[in-house]
Amino acid sequence: MFDHSQINFNVEKFTLNTEEGYHIPPEIGVGLRRTDNMAPLALVSEAYEPVQYDPLVSKVEEALTLSGLDMTEAEFETNVFDNGAKLELRAKFPAHSLYLDRNNQNSDSVIPEFCFRTSHNRTWANNGMMGLWRSKCWNTLVSGDKLAYVYGRHTKGFNVSAFAAKIKNAGAYIAGDGLNQMRKWYHTEVSRDATIDLFTKTLAKRTDNVTRKAVANKVMLSNLMKIFDEENRHIHGRSLYEGYATRNQGTLWTAYQAATHWSSHDKNTNARPAHNVIGSREDKVRKMIQSDQWLALAA
Repeated sequence: MFDHSQINFNVEKFTLNTEEGYHIPPEIGVGLRRTDNMAPLALVSEAYEPVQYDPLVSKVEEALTLSGLDMTEAEFETNVFDNGAKLELRAKFPAHSLYLDRNNQNSDSVIPEFCFRTSHNRTWANNGMMGLWRSKCWNTLVSGDKLAYVYGRHTKGFNVSAFAAKIKNAGAYIAGDGLNQMRKWYHTEVSRDATIDLFTKTLAKRTDNVTRKAVANKVMLSNLMKIFDEENRHIHGRSLYEGYATRNQGTLWTAYQAATHWSSHDKNTNARPAHNVIGSREDKVRKMIQSDQWLALAA
């Protein structure tokens, strides 16, 4: 499934020394380095027990196999960051693609996606998530990578069968209640003004240093609303045959797409943001769809 050639290395702890040749007591801390090129990766405690990537990834693959997901034309991606300090695994399952409009197979659709992250420097705990990825792309407006239906922390004793069950349950939820929820968003109209208010009180919220009141981050709000307008004309309008920003009505689905586009794209380059900011952005989107403002619009 995943590219094991990228994780074909082990890590070990080593004693720290000063330039003058003094040993730093292990109870203060030790270093963590790769054994193949001796590159240092992190400072850890003496009690820290490193878990090697290769056997851990094999257990993730075993869990995916046991989950019963249809692997037909599945796409697997292995991303190693910071010289091996961080690892991200992604997998998409086109065989489970789902249409938001049951009666129109040309409508927007979503594809289940799995993401697993871990690290040697303890910035990422072992965690796995199953969510949805949008299949359509209008003017590069691809939506976010996942909605965290499943999140689990694991110790070095990785429980394969329990994790497989979580993945299977997430897939069942996505195909059932999760998809029905998104279908409701797809058909729930929301005004442009209401969307501005939503983003102002959630994703684009900031505190004014003078008044100490919550106000909108105007640059971020402008970016979100630009994506919202584009999504509306392509999904619910007449695409490029319709003038930009002529619609004052959208849906919760296009508001969600604006939010998840922000979470998965850099504003200036339209590429993926730095890996160390993606997690925090996705968490903010998750909190947005649990907020009072969102729930009121979805009621």
